[in-house]
Amino acid sequence: MKMPKPRKLPSGNYFIRLRLGGEDIGVTASTAKECTRQATLIKAEHLAGKRKAPPPQPKTLRQEIDKYIEARSNTLSPLTIRGYRIIQKNRFQALLDRVPAQVKPGEYQGIVNAEAALCAPKTLKNAWGFIRTVIHECTGQYPPDVKLPAQVPSKGRFLAPDEIKTFVQAIAPTKYAVPALLALSSLRISEIQALRWENIPKKPKLIQVQGAVVLNEKNERVKKASNKNTTSTRSVPIMIPELAAALERDRQKNGPVMTISANSLRYGIKVICEKNSLPVIGIHDLRRSYASLAYHLRVPELIAAEIGGWADTTTMHKIYTKIAQADVDHYTTAMASWYDNGNEKRQ
Repeated sequence: MKMPKPRKLPSGNYFIRLRLGGEDIGVTASTAKECTRQATLIKAEHLAGKRKAPPPQPKTLRQEIDKYIEARSNTLSPLTIRGYRIIQKNRFQALLDRVPAQVKPGEYQGIVNAEAALCAPKTLKNAWGFIRTVIHECTGQYPPDVKLPAQVPSKGRFLAPDEIKTFVQAIAPTKYAVPALLALSSLRISEIQALRWENIPKKPKLIQVQGAVVLNEKNERVKKASNKNTTSTRSVPIMIPELAAALERDRQKNGPVMTISANSLRYGIKVICEKNSLPVIGIHDLRRSYASLAYHLRVPELIAAEIGGWADTTTMHKIYTKIAQADVDHYTTAMASWYDNGNEKRQ
């Protein structure tokens, strides 16, 4: 290959562009002679196989997230990957196109403070936890500890025992009955979406819960062979007579049990609640209502957790079990009566 003639730049320097092995290489020097000399040396080294490839460019945080997800694509749940992609798309945009190793430790608190103005505390905590993990993987070090805004504890929504009876009666005649009452029997929406008619015998005593249908990063519904945890694969007894009746009424030879979308189910539950003066709840709140009813009926926590597919009773108790106000009032009255009786005896 003939050596190109040096080209004089506006700065007064001379420049030659070489094309070696499919790679563009620029050579700049103060004189035409020196520029040609350096270019000739680079070309000779290339032809002799001695020239080293340029060092790889450091990856940005956005690229490191891609690398992190791709390395775990065969082990992470599609729903987990979807959550990571949502963080990558929406959170810490000012940080994503920077090289993690070049971010100074003192910058992180300001970055977190700026992000806190854009999202809820819980969203920020989850997003920051993922970002910290990716930064640790690519640099070998975690970012310094930062102060996150305090989260306001959520009491969660659920139906009290008397409200559950009203809800069951109201939803039983509708097309929402089967999925809604399965949720009230402890099933997650992903587990309900995985159920198929061919796997449910006529007049079943139990529902076999195995597998889940979740959304992936492309918002496509995909089937997972495994559930959220090992205890989620379970047998759930049919405890609600209206559910048993709805299963027989709506039965098909095959196909998914839940033929409506999750959004349609949410809307149907909302309308039922509003028409019957009930707290407006969501699909997952029916699962909370199951746990709260179990608590109200004094069902042993181990049994309630086994039916609900919780990995341990601590998770069920802390997150899902909500004590109905009627129960609180009952024991408050009992304690007040005890003190009143004591006062009468002392008089």
